Amino acid sequence: MEVKIGVQNVAREITIDTTLDSEAVEAAVAAALADGGVLSLTDAKGRRVVVPGTTLAYVDISTSVSGTVGFRS
Repeated sequence: MEVKIGVQNVAREITIDTTLDSEAVEAAVAAALADGGVLSLTDAKGRRVVVPGTTLAYVDISTSVSGTVGFRS
């Protein structure tokens, strides 16, 4: 699952490939917005991204992962 996070006053968006489903990502975003906490997501390689909920501009949840290159066996 590819998630793109826009942060206020930052030109670049954060892109993360997570193993969570869309409902789990949406719940994490809603919780971060509701209590003013942080949005914390971990990608497929174990990298953790933490964004303050008060600075979220948008979150784009997509099922397709673009830019993957590989060989089929």
